[in-house]
Amino acid sequence: MDLRKEDGVALIVVILIMSIIVAVTLEFNRASRMQIYESANARDGIKLEYIAKSGIYIGRSALKEDDAAVDSFLEDWAKARELSAQSAALFDGGFFELTITDESGKIPVNHLVKDNHENEKIRELFIRFLLLPEFGLSEEEANDLADAVKDWIDGDDEITGFGAENSYYQGLENPYPCKNAPMDRIEELLMVKGVTRELFYGTDERRGIASYLTVYGKGRININTAPLPILKALSGEITGEMVAEMDEYRKSEDNDLSNPSWYTSVPGMAGIVIDSDLISAASSIFEIKSTGRTGNMMRTITAVVTRESGDTLPVIISWNVG
Repeated sequence: MDLRKEDGVALIVVILIMSIIVAVTLEFNRASRMQIYESANARDGIKLEYIAKSGIYIGRSALKEDDAAVDSFLEDWAKARELSAQSAALFDGGFFELTITDESGKIPVNHLVKDNHENEKIRELFIRFLLLPEFGLSEEEANDLADAVKDWIDGDDEITGFGAENSYYQGLENPYPCKNAPMDRIEELLMVKGVTRELFYGTDERRGIASYLTVYGKGRININTAPLPILKALSGEITGEMVAEMDEYRKSEDNDLSNPSWYTSVPGMAGIVIDSDLISAASSIFEIKSTGRTGNMMRTITAVVTRESGDTLPVIISWNVG
């Protein structure tokens, strides 16, 4: 046998073996790195979740310590960003961003129906809100939308005005039933006839309605914490200038906000009447949003809580991680 041929074959075999060894080593190295990265991500994810949960607990504690008889932007819970600024000292390389929103300052859409009948006072408020220039709806569109929302949450299958019941929703390209029950999440409005994503979330040119509405509450709006568009909708007589005056009044520590009729003390509003059944000065439902951050990673937890007294921590009634 030619020794040169044998040497050539041996060399090829060695090269093949070395190639296999190198490939296996590289793959093993890659897999090892992936496991390390996955472990690090899992570790950071757990850390982020606990940071975010800490923010939720601190938010609940702030609400517990607050005087439940009156709620306004002057309360400690409304200064949650100050708590956020101090959170970096609590964690090694991480912090949380905390916001607390008063759900009682929003329009309670489930109260469009009371005892399976239309609640006229909430309907009128809802329509005044929808007709604000921010949303660009006509009077006809606003009324039709109020009809459709009422039909979605009432318990019968009778169409209200230009609303919609089961026959409409079952006839869609992708059919689904009309709920005929109170909404559990405000996002359900996206399933209601006439509610577009643009109206719900807003666009670059217009605001959306989502942040002003709630499925929670007892039917009254806290005038101390209501967003400006809702203040405007509380009465057809309230002007934009009055809203600005009301907002300035309620942010002054010199003014007593314990009685919701304080608005009559605002300059120019002595003759304005807001239905007393629509407003209050205290709240019981709050949304706490806590975002844990570390490096370039983040995790957000949102909890809706109810506070019935100051003796115990507010009870969590909704919890969402994402």
